[in-house]
Amino acid sequence: MTRLVRETRETRVEITLSPGTGSADVATGLPFLDHMLTAFAAYAALDLTLRATGDLKHHRIEDVAITVGEAVLRLVPERACRYGERTIPMDDALVHVAIDLGGRPFYEGPLPSSLYDHWMRSFAMHSRSTLHVRALRGNDRHHVVEAAFKALGLAVRQALEERGAVFSTKGGVRWEEGSC
Repeated sequence: MTRLVRETRETRVEITLSPGTGSADVATGLPFLDHMLTAFAAYAALDLTLRATGDLKHHRIEDVAITVGEAVLRLVPERACRYGERTIPMDDALVHVAIDLGGRPFYEGPLPSSLYDHWMRSFAMHSRSTLHVRALRGNDRHHVVEAAFKALGLAVRQALEERGAVFSTKGGVRWEEGSC
């Protein structure tokens, strides 16, 4: 289980995230964001409790993405599958997501909503993942964004699975920290 609090002059985000059944208790003051996070948790099979307050909608959305990314980063086991990908059809929308939780932050989109495209970018940078989101079809922005969050959840679920081996030709990455 990971518990984080991120606080700035603009926002406060508190999260608890753990592998589980996908239950979610989310309150950001932004109903659509709450809906997307609930879908993400359900599809990722992660138990999520999240509270966020803040001044501007943009700041809350961005800071929630940063905090969720940091929490997911802390859940990645050494022998994680690392890779996940899913395509979700949702009414007129068809969205494909591919992720590598291997520690190389990169994002390629876009989504047809600048706020939620920014959410995906911020999540990728702070989960230190390579994330590709392709909106293949769809005119209803709600459906496209929701399909993206569901596909992301399923891709993260797959990438977090433990496989008994380190999926890298380099082997595991080890860091040492010390003073000079």
